[in-house]
Amino acid sequence: MLRQASSAIETVDSDVVKLAKDMFETMYAAPGIGLAAVQVGVPRQMLVLDVADDDETPRPITMINPKILETSDTLRTHEEGCLSIPDFKLDVSRPDWVRVSYLDLEGKSQELRTDGLLATAVQHEIDHLNGKLIIDFLSRLKRDIVIRRFKKQARDATS
Repeated sequence: MLRQASSAIETVDSDVVKLAKDMFETMYAAPGIGLAAVQVGVPRQMLVLDVADDDETPRPITMINPKILETSDTLRTHEEGCLSIPDFKLDVSRPDWVRVSYLDLEGKSQELRTDGLLATAVQHEIDHLNGKLIIDFLSRLKRDIVIRRFKKQARDATS
């Protein structure tokens, strides 16, 4: 399911709001800084984010049907992890800032220019909505090694 593109959300209703609430609970419990709906088995265009440090006031953001409108030419390399691929981190270079449009939980159009860690997290989660994972930034050989290791860990966990 993680490899398929997620479908747009037509109406922001109480089910969408409940899904966002559940996604935040899952993300905070993991713990993580971002989560796409497809990662919890719902292939819809929604993501939640909160890049606040543990000692800061939470800054939750919900993006429905997000679209990247503009990116910087300058790249930023950041070590990324993924809740869907536990215990794996990878340095990924992405645009340092992005401008993104989306709907909020009230169904209103929003636009946000993000930079730094939030820009990285937005791009990472939008990748999920398009069926892309961080391992896709690896060479085919390294990706295959990671996939084999991940499958072995999953088998070992169930036996």
